[in-house]
Amino acid sequence: MSDRSKGCWVSFNADIKDEDADPLLDAIRQLRGVQAVESSVTDSSDWMAREHVRAEIREKLLALYRDI
Repeated sequence: MSDRSKGCWVSFNADIKDEDADPLLDAIRQLRGVQAVESSVTDSSDWMAREHVRAEIREKLLALYRDI
């Protein structure tokens, strides 16, 4: 028996203005089987999460560089 999907998330490669995202959201709404599409506004927790990831990558790169 095959699995069934109840939905998915779409993530942009960078934060974009609402007016630039609207045509993309409208296009997704036109796809068959799409019931709802919502945008998500960035906030301080997004910034913090990105900074944590950058710090982790920086530390790993420095450790890799030291091992050479």
